[in-house]
Amino acid sequence: MSTIVKRSLKIAGHLTSVSLEQEFWVALKSIAKHQNKSLPELVAAIDRNRDGGLSSAIRVFVLQAIQK
Repeated sequence: MSTIVKRSLKIAGHLTSVSLEQEFWVALKSIAKHQNKSLPELVAAIDRNRDGGLSSAIRVFVLQAIQK
């Protein structure tokens, strides 16, 4: 069973808490590194383009990124 990890990130000047499974955090950090972005920068970009909840948007982003 995956462990849910809650992290706080500063996005667009606001402190935001995001809960994701550990595996998604690992993948998201790897994508950020590959794109030469910090984790908050990448999450801010995802946040700007989302329709639903932030955690869901991050999960979809990660899944789309690994399918490329």
